Amino acid sequence: MAMTVPKWRAVLLDFVERAGWSAGQVFFATLLAGGAGPVGELPWRLSLTCAFGAFVSSLALTAVQYATRLTDLAFWPDLVARLVKTFLGSLSATMLAGAFDVFTFDWGAAFNVAFLATVASFGKGLLAREPAAANGQVPAAASPSTLPTGTYREAVDHAPAPPTIAETDPPDGQKPMGSPA
Repeated sequence: MAMTVPKWRAVLLDFVERAGWSAGQVFFATLLAGGAGPVGELPWRLSLTCAFGAFVSSLALTAVQYATRLTDLAFWPDLVARLVKTFLGSLSATMLAGAFDVFTFDWGAAFNVAFLATVASFGKGLLAREPAAANGQVPAAASPSTLPTGTYREAVDHAPAPPTIAETDPPDGQKPMGSPA
Protein backbone atom coordinates (compact mmCIF):
# COMPACT_ATOMS: atom_id res chain seq x y z
CA MET A 1 0.00 0.00 0.00
CA ALA A 2 1.53 3.29 -1.10
CA MET A 3 1.54 6.10 1.41
CA THR A 4 0.25 9.41 0.22
CA VAL A 5 0.66 12.82 1.73
CA PRO A 6 -1.98 15.54 1.73
CA LYS A 7 -1.99 17.77 -1.35
CA TRP A 8 -0.95 20.89 0.61
CA ARG A 9 2.04 19.09 2.10
CA ALA A 10 3.08 17.63 -1.27
CA VAL A 11 2.97 21.12 -2.83
CA LEU A 12 4.96 22.58 0.07
CA LEU A 13 7.58 19.83 -0.26
CA ASP A 14 7.77 20.47 -4.01
CA PHE A 15 8.39 24.19 -3.42
CA VAL A 16 11.08 23.43 -0.82
CA GLU A 17 12.71 20.77 -3.02
CA ARG A 18 12.93 23.11 -6.02
CA ALA A 19 14.09 26.15 -4.05
CA GLY A 20 16.57 24.16 -1.97
CA TRP A 21 18.24 22.62 -4.98
CA SER A 22 18.37 26.01 -6.74
CA ALA A 23 20.00 27.61 -3.70
CA GLY A 24 22.55 24.80 -3.40
CA GLN A 25 23.40 24.85 -7.08
CA VAL A 26 23.88 28.62 -7.11
CA PHE A 27 25.91 28.49 -3.88
CA PHE A 28 28.43 26.04 -5.30
CA ALA A 29 28.41 27.65 -8.76
CA THR A 30 29.29 30.98 -7.16
CA LEU A 31 32.11 29.37 -5.19
CA LEU A 32 33.43 27.67 -8.35
CA ALA A 33 33.17 30.84 -10.43
CA GLY A 34 35.20 32.64 -7.75
CA GLY A 35 38.25 30.61 -8.73
CA ALA A 36 40.58 28.38 -6.77
CA GLY A 37 42.28 29.63 -3.67
CA PRO A 38 42.56 29.16 0.06
CA VAL A 39 39.27 28.35 1.79
CA GLY A 40 39.33 31.64 3.66
CA GLU A 41 39.56 33.62 0.44
CA LEU A 42 36.57 32.02 -1.31
CA PRO A 43 33.56 34.29 -1.83
CA TRP A 44 31.49 32.79 1.02
CA ARG A 45 29.37 35.88 1.72
CA LEU A 46 28.61 36.41 -1.96
CA SER A 47 27.79 32.70 -2.36
CA LEU A 48 25.38 32.76 0.58
CA THR A 49 23.75 35.95 -0.66
CA CYS A 50 23.33 34.54 -4.15
CA ALA A 51 22.00 31.24 -2.76
CA PHE A 52 19.39 33.09 -0.70
CA GLY A 53 18.41 35.14 -3.76
CA ALA A 54 18.11 31.96 -5.84
CA PHE A 55 15.97 30.36 -3.11
CA VAL A 56 13.56 33.30 -3.11
CA SER A 57 13.59 33.53 -6.91
CA SER A 58 12.83 29.81 -7.21
CA LEU A 59 9.92 30.14 -4.80
CA ALA A 60 8.51 33.02 -6.87
CA LEU A 61 9.00 31.26 -10.23
CA THR A 62 7.51 28.03 -8.87
CA ALA A 63 4.51 30.00 -7.60
CA VAL A 64 4.06 31.41 -11.11
CA GLN A 65 4.35 27.90 -12.53
CA TYR A 66 1.68 26.62 -10.14
CA ALA A 67 -0.57 29.66 -10.73
CA THR A 68 -0.47 29.06 -14.49
CA ARG A 69 -1.04 25.31 -13.91
CA LEU A 70 2.14 24.38 -15.80
CA THR A 71 3.25 21.76 -13.30
CA ASP A 72 1.93 18.48 -14.69
CA LEU A 73 4.58 18.13 -17.41
CA ALA A 74 6.32 15.15 -18.95
CA PHE A 75 9.95 14.56 -17.98
CA TRP A 76 11.75 16.60 -20.66
CA PRO A 77 9.46 19.67 -20.61
CA ASP A 78 9.63 19.63 -16.78
CA LEU A 79 13.42 19.44 -16.89
CA VAL A 80 13.63 22.28 -19.42
CA ALA A 81 11.32 24.42 -17.23
CA ARG A 82 13.58 23.72 -14.25
CA LEU A 83 16.68 24.64 -16.26
CA VAL A 84 15.15 27.94 -17.40
CA LYS A 85 14.06 28.75 -13.85
CA THR A 86 17.53 27.90 -12.49
CA PHE A 87 19.23 30.10 -15.09
CA LEU A 88 16.89 33.04 -14.49
CA GLY A 89 16.98 32.62 -10.72
CA SER A 90 20.75 32.45 -10.68
CA LEU A 91 21.10 35.48 -12.93
CA SER A 92 18.67 37.55 -10.88
CA ALA A 93 20.28 36.45 -7.59
CA THR A 94 23.70 37.47 -8.88
CA MET A 95 22.33 40.84 -9.97
CA LEU A 96 20.72 41.49 -6.61
CA ALA A 97 23.82 40.38 -4.69
CA GLY A 98 25.98 42.77 -6.69
CA ALA A 99 23.81 45.85 -6.03
CA PHE A 100 22.94 45.88 -9.71
CA ASP A 101 24.22 48.73 -11.83
CA VAL A 102 24.09 48.03 -15.57
CA PHE A 103 27.33 49.94 -16.20
CA THR A 104 29.52 48.39 -13.51
CA PHE A 105 27.92 44.95 -13.26
CA ASP A 106 30.16 41.98 -14.10
CA TRP A 107 27.98 40.29 -16.71
CA GLY A 108 30.60 37.65 -17.52
CA ALA A 109 30.73 36.39 -13.94
CA ALA A 110 26.92 36.44 -13.68
CA PHE A 111 26.56 34.33 -16.83
CA ASN A 112 29.30 31.97 -15.62
CA VAL A 113 27.45 31.39 -12.35
CA ALA A 114 24.12 30.97 -14.17
CA PHE A 115 25.68 28.51 -16.62
CA LEU A 116 27.33 26.43 -13.88
CA ALA A 117 24.12 26.33 -11.83
CA THR A 118 22.12 25.30 -14.90
CA VAL A 119 24.56 22.49 -15.73
CA ALA A 120 24.30 21.29 -12.13
CA SER A 121 20.50 21.43 -12.40
CA PHE A 122 20.60 19.37 -15.60
CA GLY A 123 22.80 16.75 -13.95
CA LYS A 124 20.54 16.60 -10.88
CA GLY A 125 17.47 16.19 -13.10
CA LEU A 126 19.03 13.32 -15.01
CA LEU A 127 20.23 11.62 -11.83
CA ALA A 128 16.80 11.98 -10.17
CA ARG A 129 15.00 10.38 -13.13
CA GLU A 130 13.81 6.84 -12.71
CA PRO A 131 15.56 4.20 -14.84
CA ALA A 132 14.53 4.01 -18.48
CA ALA A 133 12.00 1.41 -19.59
CA ALA A 134 13.14 -1.72 -21.41
CA ASN A 135 12.60 0.02 -24.76
CA GLY A 136 14.87 2.91 -23.68
CA GLN A 137 12.01 5.41 -23.35
CA VAL A 138 11.52 7.69 -20.36
CA PRO A 139 8.70 6.25 -18.21
CA ALA A 140 5.49 8.31 -18.19
CA ALA A 141 5.72 8.90 -14.43
CA ALA A 142 9.41 9.95 -14.51
CA SER A 143 10.29 13.31 -13.04
CA PRO A 144 13.44 15.38 -12.50
CA SER A 145 12.39 15.79 -8.86
CA THR A 146 14.16 14.16 -5.94
CA LEU A 147 10.84 13.84 -4.10
CA PRO A 148 9.31 10.37 -3.90
CA THR A 149 7.26 9.78 -7.05
CA GLY A 150 3.96 9.61 -5.16
CA THR A 151 4.60 12.90 -3.37
CA TYR A 152 5.68 14.59 -6.59
CA ARG A 153 2.63 13.30 -8.50
CA GLU A 154 0.33 14.45 -5.67
CA ALA A 155 1.87 17.94 -5.85
CA VAL A 156 1.75 18.50 -9.60
CA ASP A 157 -1.32 16.54 -10.77
CA HIS A 158 -4.40 18.62 -11.50
CA ALA A 159 -6.91 15.78 -11.28
CA PRO A 160 -9.43 15.99 -8.47
CA ALA A 161 -8.72 13.79 -5.50
CA PRO A 162 -10.36 10.38 -5.64
CA PRO A 163 -13.46 10.04 -3.46
CA THR A 164 -13.06 8.73 0.05
CA ILE A 165 -14.76 5.55 1.18
CA ALA A 166 -17.28 7.59 3.17
CA GLU A 167 -18.16 9.60 0.04
CA THR A 168 -18.88 6.43 -1.91
CA ASP A 169 -21.18 4.94 0.74
CA PRO A 170 -24.87 4.95 -0.21
CA PRO A 171 -27.17 7.34 1.63
CA ASP A 172 -28.67 6.06 4.88
CA GLY A 173 -31.42 3.48 4.41
CA GLN A 174 -30.40 2.43 0.91
CA LYS A 175 -28.70 -0.81 0.09
CA PRO A 176 -25.65 -0.84 -2.17
CA MET A 177 -26.20 -2.02 -5.73
CA GLY A 178 -25.75 -5.74 -6.15
CA SER A 179 -26.55 -6.56 -2.52
CA PRO A 180 -29.35 -9.00 -1.67
CA ALA A 181 -32.72 -7.37 -1.09
